[in-house]
Amino acid sequence: MLAEIGVVALGLAFIASMYAIVAAIYGGRTHQERWVISARNAAIATFPLMLIACLVLVIALMNGEYQINYVRATTDPSTPDFYRFTALWGSQEGSLLFWSSIMSLFAMLAMLINWHNERRLMPYVIAYSMATLAFFLFLSLFLENPFERVWLTLGEDGQTRVVDSLFIPPNAFPPTLESLAADARGLNPLLRHFGMIIHPPMLYLGFVGFTIPFAFAMAALASGDLSTNWIKATRRWTLVAWLFLSLGLILGGRWAYDVLGWGGYWGWDPVENAAFLPWLIGTAFLHSVMIQEKRGMLKVWNMFLIIGTFSAVMFGTFATRSGLIESVHSFARSEIGLPMFIFWAGITLVSVSMIIWRWNRGELQDEHHFAGWFSRETMFVLNNIVFIVLAVAIFWGSFGAPIISELFAGEEITLGTDYFMRVTPPLFALMYILMGVAPISAWGATSINRMGRAMVIPLMLTFLTLVLIVLLGTRHLVALVAYGVVSLAGWVAVYETYRGMMARVRTRHENPLVALIALFTRNRRRYGGYIVHLGIVVIGIGIIGSTLFQIERQGLILRGETLQINDEYALRFDDFTVAQANDGRIMDIATVTVIRNNKEIAQLQPRIDQFPSMPMSIAGAHSTLENDFYVLLVPWENISAESAIFKVYINPLVNLVWWGGLILILGTIISVYPNDKIPVRVRSTVQPQLATGAAWGD
Repeated sequence: MLAEIGVVALGLAFIASMYAIVAAIYGGRTHQERWVISARNAAIATFPLMLIACLVLVIALMNGEYQINYVRATTDPSTPDFYRFTALWGSQEGSLLFWSSIMSLFAMLAMLINWHNERRLMPYVIAYSMATLAFFLFLSLFLENPFERVWLTLGEDGQTRVVDSLFIPPNAFPPTLESLAADARGLNPLLRHFGMIIHPPMLYLGFVGFTIPFAFAMAALASGDLSTNWIKATRRWTLVAWLFLSLGLILGGRWAYDVLGWGGYWGWDPVENAAFLPWLIGTAFLHSVMIQEKRGMLKVWNMFLIIGTFSAVMFGTFATRSGLIESVHSFARSEIGLPMFIFWAGITLVSVSMIIWRWNRGELQDEHHFAGWFSRETMFVLNNIVFIVLAVAIFWGSFGAPIISELFAGEEITLGTDYFMRVTPPLFALMYILMGVAPISAWGATSINRMGRAMVIPLMLTFLTLVLIVLLGTRHLVALVAYGVVSLAGWVAVYETYRGMMARVRTRHENPLVALIALFTRNRRRYGGYIVHLGIVVIGIGIIGSTLFQIERQGLILRGETLQINDEYALRFDDFTVAQANDGRIMDIATVTVIRNNKEIAQLQPRIDQFPSMPMSIAGAHSTLENDFYVLLVPWENISAESAIFKVYINPLVNLVWWGGLILILGTIISVYPNDKIPVRVRSTVQPQLATGAAWGD
């Protein structure tokens, strides 16, 4: 019965989304409001229907309804309740259902939030958002249905056959619960980590979130309302999507660091890069739309950027689900690859064609021209170019070169980590330089002398920072250059915030703390952006330290003996035990002591979890702001209480990557948080008048 409810809810949501597309376009073209309202109601109705479908699948997962193939593939009788719930997005069919549910939620919120202010755009917003939802619902209904069940039938020869079907076939009956439970496979052990549990929903929220700005941009092209209305309507949608995508990337890095056991957090895996591409293009879009808002420029460029972001989202979804690439992150090869490719290519071609059409009609003309090389708009455009070149370089290394080589040479050429480490660092360095220069430039013409004067103090602070780093023992020239470039961007953000605070102190005679709070309250977008820049600076410092100065050592240690890592650190093997967890896995646990300068500083327990499908190494880590001492128990057939092989990484400053992510999230939240619609000065004048008027009225 559960499966039938889920399938019916999915089917009704698909019908509602298709109806919404037709009604919205018809109502928009004929200017019949009742049709547009009907389309809006149908779009809103998709969310409760998708919520029902998700709840049905969650109930089936929690209750162990193993006749449903998806439940049998992602859980087993020993799976804890927490992982049963999160199995909702643990495999292909469930993740597509979850993706569609988020899409229906975002579409509903867009209808409710933007309905009154953007009525001219709404018919086409409905059409584009529902077209995306309808496509994913089509995949779930007809190709990757999470409610498909297993049945047994008797053939003419009397033999029992297994049949997969949504509904009961003629003369079929369900297998016994015992046989289904015994055949259940359980969740992939690699996914049993808190970071991986939260990582996919965050990515989906980011991916789906970018659909809304895309829909508004296409609505602007379709309706002819090519003012900044669509940008103003979607600024917070874009920031929210960017926030979730950033959080998803950071959590994915943390999962890789904790679970994959190679001492790193970013391996330039194609699936990692597929999620990074929309982040790069979306970041360029976030910066570029400010130029259109302030100066009425880059209208065509911004359209291409938001289409590029959405296209990157669709391509990333296609690449990870089609079998195009092999990765520990990707789903299994399936038949949805061709439909996803057609949808991705089709909607991209249609969108680009609409831009060209409006462009040829002269409706996307810029209102101003660039005033000089050192204006803020020029700095932002250069920043955009860096982001796009990064995206192209990463796309080529991850997908372009392998696909083209296979098509034309008959063999796949893979560009590994060496390629990315040669190509991307100069581009990231240029990105940080522009991050430091752009905030001190001004809209319109800016002289180099003015910029030079504004850079004096940040440059002095950067120099002092480098002196401190040298005094602390770093002599690595590449590291010093990298630290200098990254630190400059951070000091500019700090100095610009300080200047704004002191201006309020001088003009309003406010306490510095009050002035600082007022600064963020009055201009959240600008100063929240500076906090985001600081977060990216902190991440950059963490990446430089953990990449250039990582120490790696592996060795066999007898019980009671030590392995010297370097002049400072050593590792002692103390004990070894075997234990069984509540979910049935066997754990080989080593107890080791970390020694620094002949002093014991931590006791760790790296282990190997023996799952039926595969073993998984779980690292032990002693974390400080200075570094991570990260130790793995290496799988070895002769592992025992007497000896074991350990692999040790010392990762300097790696925790700054995670702390920088938190700072980035804080800055984005500040930027997204709405400002008061009425300025404080106006409100302080108006409110007494309103109170007086109320008194007279009484």
